Amino acid sequence: MQPRPADVVVIGAGQAGLSAAYHLQRLGYAPVRQASPGSETFVVLDAEEAPGGAWQHRWASLRMGTVNGIHELPGFAVPPADPGAASRDILPAYFAAYEERYALDVVRPVRVRAVRREDDDPTGRLLVETDQGAWAARHVINATGTWTRPFWPRYPGQRRFRRRQLHVADYVSRDEFAGKRVIIVGAGISAVQLLDEISHVADTYWVTRREPEWVEDAFDVPARVAAIAGVEERVRRGLPPGSVISVTGMHWTPWARSAQARGVLVRHPMFTEIEEEGVRMPDGTFVGADVILWATGFRPALDHLAPLRLRTPEGGIRVANGRSLDEPRLFLIGYGPSQSTIGANRAGRDAVRAIVAGRAAAAA
Repeated sequence: MQPRPADVVVIGAGQAGLSAAYHLQRLGYAPVRQASPGSETFVVLDAEEAPGGAWQHRWASLRMGTVNGIHELPGFAVPPADPGAASRDILPAYFAAYEERYALDVVRPVRVRAVRREDDDPTGRLLVETDQGAWAARHVINATGTWTRPFWPRYPGQRRFRRRQLHVADYVSRDEFAGKRVIIVGAGISAVQLLDEISHVADTYWVTRREPEWVEDAFDVPARVAAIAGVEERVRRGLPPGSVISVTGMHWTPWARSAQARGVLVRHPMFTEIEEEGVRMPDGTFVGADVILWATGFRPALDHLAPLRLRTPEGGIRVANGRSLDEPRLFLIGYGPSQSTIGANRAGRDAVRAIVAGRAAAAA
């Protein structure tokens, strides 16, 4: 079967992908299945069964009033919602309404297996191979996010632990830990939020690799902008993007204050080894545990880009202004400085503007 043509293939229909689709449509591109002959076209491919990106998989207790990182999609505000409502109930419905409002015609569920060059012509097309056939694109906007790649650090004895280990990607509710001893690993926002939540029903023990650097200011938009600027140079050099927390420090969120007020915001150094019934601390003491919860973040879901051979020896991809420096037909949004929701919206817009400007220059 011949690859289906599209001027732009967008991979992923989360915040970044929908932002890109919106701007493509505004600047004259049409969804492939709606396009008139001769139109410039795009298609959005999404691996999920339904709209909502990663929001539909968040834990039930993540409420609209406490969720970190909501930012409206371009052109359509998040509708008013009860602060106590679960984010996974409100935000996927918002994403679905957005797709319908702008007739973005997202194709799902489609799993992208590989992106490769059609030939050696640097102005040729990129082939996007999926479980439902291939697409031939002039440009690819990759917006696959991180949710499907939870990061599990490796520690000695990890497989010996007889009790339960899980990542925050698999977290459902604090109720499953009632009356247990839970070791929470990680220094990010999710770690502290779940520490506060779980500590109401369980005995918690919080460990991090480094002492958190607490910042008195709220984790507001300026702080996020600073985080975006902080990782920009890393991805330009081809280094792994790093976490937002590594740039901004730990901000005093309401849940951090709550945990502090109840005396459970107590950080311990990272354990050195995992044993059958718990962990061994650096001073040799043993801490028993029923559960180890890894709140250790996520990594970009980019395995399908491997045929392009863009990885640097340091493990990153060289990106500037959302565009691959080594494959200019490829844009990576929701990656590096555009990991935040604010950054993802902006990156979607800028990627589309760059594509339109390049086509105009080529036609001149």
